[in-house]
Amino acid sequence: MQIWGLHNDTLTTELTKENFVSLSWDNINDLSQIPGGREGLKAELARITPEERHKAIPTWAGVLLRFRDELQIGDIIVAPYKPDSTINIGVVNSDYYFDSTAPTHRHRRGVQWKKIGLSRTVFTQPALYEIGSALTLFKVSKHTHEFLAALKTRTEDVEKVTEVVEQAAARNTPDDDTSDEPRASRIERHTRDFVLEVLQERISHRQFEEFSADLLRALGYQARVTAYSQDGGVDVIAHKDPLGVEPPLIKVQCKHKTATIGAPEVQQLIGVQGAGELVVFMTLGAYSRDALALERQRPGLRLITGEDIVSLVLEHYAALPERWRSLMPLTPLLVVSDAAS
Repeated sequence: MQIWGLHNDTLTTELTKENFVSLSWDNINDLSQIPGGREGLKAELARITPEERHKAIPTWAGVLLRFRDELQIGDIIVAPYKPDSTINIGVVNSDYYFDSTAPTHRHRRGVQWKKIGLSRTVFTQPALYEIGSALTLFKVSKHTHEFLAALKTRTEDVEKVTEVVEQAAARNTPDDDTSDEPRASRIERHTRDFVLEVLQERISHRQFEEFSADLLRALGYQARVTAYSQDGGVDVIAHKDPLGVEPPLIKVQCKHKTATIGAPEVQQLIGVQGAGELVVFMTLGAYSRDALALERQRPGLRLITGEDIVSLVLEHYAALPERWRSLMPLTPLLVVSDAAS
C-alpha cells in the first residue's frame, strides 16, 4: 500500500460527490490506448505541446504514468482541497479510466472517501509541507503515520483526531525531515497555516470573539463584543455608523473551532435576524453543503470560513491591534515566484 498526494485546483465538490480523483491534460485522449510506457507518453506529449514547453514533458509524463500505471487499488489518496483549504483522505477503488463525457479532467480513478474536510491544523507543519509538493501527483513517504492515523480514527471530532495524529507524530519522527527548496506557494501556505494555528491553539473562545470584533474594526466597521455566554447566539454586534443607530445592524456569531459547521447551527443564527439586519457566521473551519445552500438562498446571510479569516488577516494585518500582531508576528517580503522554475 502506497500513500499518494494529489492536487486538483480545478474541480471541487464533484470529487467527493462522485467519488473520484482526476488529472487534467484534456488535450490527451485515453491514456490506456497509448503504448510504450513513459517514452510513449513523452512522444504523445511532444506531439501536442508547443516546442517552448518541451522541457516540462519528462515531468508531465511521469505524473501521467504514475496515475495510469503505478496507483493500485487499495492505495491511499491525500488530497488537499483548495476552496476551503481542508484535506480529504480516501482509498483508490478502481483502475484508471477515461471519462469521455466529462467536460474536463477526464483521466480518473475511483476513490472511496473516508475523511472529508479535515482541518489542516490536525497535522504537523512538516507533514503539511510534504503534501505541498509542486507536483500534481507524488508519493507521501516521510509522514505517512500522520495520515494513516487520521484515516483510521472513527471519530469526526477534530480535537480527538488531532490528538491521535499528534501521538502518531510523536512516535514516528522521520530520520530525514529536511525540506525541499522553498517556493512562493509553499511559503504562502506555511504562513496561512501559521495564522490558522495561532487562532485555533493560542487563544480562548472568548478571545476569538474579541479578535473577530477587532478584525471587523480593521475592515472599517464599528464593533462590540456581547456579554459572554449570555449572548443569545450573537457574539459581536457591528455597524458602519459610530452610534449603531443606522441600518444595517450586523449580528455576528463566532465559532472557535475547525470542525465543519452544519445547517442547524446556521439556522439558529438566522433565527435572531431581525428586519433589515445582516447576520454573519465566522468559524475557523468550513461549512457543510446544506449550510452553504442556506447562504445562497438567504438574503443578508454571510458565512465566513477559516480561510476567509486568514485572508482578511493577511490583507489587513497592519490595522490589527498589537495584541494580535504580537501573537502572529509577520513581515512582508518578496519571494521568487513559482513561475521562475
